[in-house]
Formats: sequence, structure tokens, C-alpha cells
Amino acid sequence: MPHNKIADRKGHQGWMKREGQHFIFPGGGTMFPDGAEQYIKKLSQYIPINGGVLRTALDMGCGVASFGGYLLAQDILTMSFAPRDSHKSQIQFALERGIPAFVAMLGTRRLPFPAFGFDLVHCSRCLIPFTAYNATYFIEVDRLLRPGGYLVISGPPVRWAKQEKEWSDLQAVAKALCYEQITVHENTAIWKKPAADSCLPNGNEFGLELCDDSGDLSQAWYFKLKKCVSSTSSIKGDYAIGTIPKWPERLTAAPSRSPLLKTGVDVYEADTKLWVQRVAHYKNSLNIKLGTPSIRNVMDMNALYGGFAAALKFDPVWVMNVVPAQKPPTLDAIFDRGLIGVYHDWCEPFSTYPRTYDLIHAVSIESLIKDPATGKNRCNIVDLMVEIDRILRPEGTVVLRDAPKVIDKVARIAHAVRWKPTIYDKEPDSHGREKILVLTKTLWKL
Repeated sequence: MPHNKIADRKGHQGWMKREGQHFIFPGGGTMFPDGAEQYIKKLSQYIPINGGVLRTALDMGCGVASFGGYLLAQDILTMSFAPRDSHKSQIQFALERGIPAFVAMLGTRRLPFPAFGFDLVHCSRCLIPFTAYNATYFIEVDRLLRPGGYLVISGPPVRWAKQEKEWSDLQAVAKALCYEQITVHENTAIWKKPAADSCLPNGNEFGLELCDDSGDLSQAWYFKLKKCVSSTSSIKGDYAIGTIPKWPERLTAAPSRSPLLKTGVDVYEADTKLWVQRVAHYKNSLNIKLGTPSIRNVMDMNALYGGFAAALKFDPVWVMNVVPAQKPPTLDAIFDRGLIGVYHDWCEPFSTYPRTYDLIHAVSIESLIKDPATGKNRCNIVDLMVEIDRILRPEGTVVLRDAPKVIDKVARIAHAVRWKPTIYDKEPDSHGREKILVLTKTLWKL
């Protein structure tokens, strides 16, 4: 990665520095030049960083993701995102560090995350105009933030010279939504979202009102931003901070708001146990190097409840749980477990840099490209395999589970992209319905 522009521009702020042939990451940032560790320590005076109360965080405009990286020591899993702007490859550097990160920007559509999924939302000089367009961007943050969760904004416009109006408007919007201002310390402001429903309507100056229909709260794939505020009471279940179990208990507690759990938690509990067995089989019989330093960045392309990721809880990995946009929206249940992920359509490129994941896992790969209504393929499986090849690191591993005929077809494609395929016919409890294909991406010799 011969990209030293960030080191040249931001080295004095501790983002990243170049030493000889290596880049080092001191852990600093624009608003915390003394290091993310000290910054987090200051935040912990006002926010319950320790103790498992908070688990999922969103860092907007994250730079090289030092904030999220240092929160890992507190068992807080952060989804860091930034656009591909003048800083070019900041997300690529974050992923090279083994920190969860995603290329995205807050524009005209919702971010691809479920409603009320994040316990903490953080912006450190992210420069998002939260109060613009009738506070549309603040409304999106409110949709993503779990009731009882915390919002932290450092930098402009908080007590910033020549941005007095923007700062005043930001405080007014937060007040209109009944956010409790915990503190304003120097250029950092912290709010707590109410655990109950919003106090709207209240005749606020921004014209903020509750949405008439909140049934689309977790729809987030190509879904335009709304100018109304979502009602928390429209989603049933115990998912607010204080009622949801603390980490790590929440990993195994059945999420109460997944639409597929209405018939009970038996299916969920069976899925959790099944993936513990399957992951053990991967390690012991297939020699997948999970649990070793060889694998850090992992993706599950068809995550359902996040059972695969939950079974890796003791391994030094993080998992990007992807819920296909055409399938039941179970991503809220994944976040309630204390895991992270995104919605995505696998007929489109995934929003990441090339060669950024060490292991990619998928169950029923052909279903990712099928139309659920007609059963016809919406795109070519060859294109999907090429996209997997793009985001997989050289010498990385792909583990696929599917019907025997699908596995045989994918194995033939694997030869064409110069992967090394190995098919495993047997697995406990499969009864011949599935085969497992393990693929290794090889380094090409030119």
C-alpha cells in the first residue's frame, strides 16, 4: 500500500506515520492528538464504557479507525465508516489494521443498518451537517441509535469559532427530540437518547414530527432518508439500553424483535447450537485456521441470526455479518446479540477495498443471487465469484456450504479464477444434503 498521503497530511495529529518502509498508527486523531486511549478514558467519565452496558458502536467519518480499534479493548465492537474522499484509502488502512470498517457516506439514502442497532454513535470532526435539510441527518442518527444510547460529537460545530448558529441549531434539534445533554467539555458534546418514545410533537422550530407509519424502520437498502422521526414503540421487544442483557450475556439471549422469532426461540437456539458444532468441525476436521493469527477479518455472506459469528466469540476475529437485501431482515437480531453487519445485494459490488478479508463464509451461495419470488437468477454466479475474489486477501480462504450440484458447479468456476478447491462430502448431521467447499486463493505467478 504505497499511499503516504495520510501520513503526510495527518502525521502531526497522530493518525499515521511513516517510518522507513513501514506505516505505524500511534492511535491519534484530529480531535484526540494525545491518542484514542486517553480520549476514551475521558468519555468514560460520562458514558458506561466498561461493564458490558454498551457493545455496538458506530463511528462516522472514522479516519483510520483508531477510535474503534481502541474500543475493542473494552469489548465494544465498532462499525467505522468513511467515504473515499481526499484522504483516499483511510478505510483500507483501517481494515489492514484488523478493525471493522466500511466505505460509506451519509447522503440521500439510509445507511445499510437496522433501526436502533447501535448503543453508541460517535462523530469526531466528521463534518456531517446534522441540522441541514430540516435535520434529516440527525433523524437518521436517531433511527440508528438504540433507545437509551449515547451520541458523542467532537469538533465542529461544538463550541467552534464562526459556527455559533450551527452549534445552537444542533442543541435545539437534540432538545426537540428530548435528548438529555450529559456534558459539553471543550469541543465535545455528549447526549443520551430517551429510553421511551420521543416527546414529539412539541411545536419545535424544525417542524420535526413522528412518522405516520414506522413499519419500514429497518428497511435500509436503497431507502431514501425520511424527514420524520421514527417511533420506538412501533417495534416490540426489549432492546433499549438497560433492558437488553449486558455483554456477553446478550450474545446468547434470544433477540426479541426478529420477525422470524415470532413462533418462539426454539429455531434460534437450535441455530446457535448448530453453528457451535459446525465451527468445531471447520477447525478440527477441515483445518480452517480460525483461532490463529492467520485470520482476523471475516465475512459471513448470508448471516441469518449471526450464529456463525457467535460461535467464533473466543477467537481473535471480527465478523462482518451480511444479510442479503432480498431475504428476511434479521440484521436487527444480529445487532441485538452484540454483533455487527450490513444489508447488501450480492448482485452488486460490496463496499470495501480489494483484498481486505481473510476468510469469507457463505451458506447457500446460489440463493444470494436468486429472486425469491420467481426463483430465477438475478445475476450470474460467475460475477459473484469474481467479486468474492476481489475482496479476498491472497492466500485467504472461502468456505461454502450448499447442495452437491451447486458445490460442484462452483468448484469448476474456482479453477477458472485460480483458486485451489477442496470438496468435503461428509459432515455430522448433513445426511448428504450439503457439501462443503473450501477454497484457497493462490498467488498468481506471472
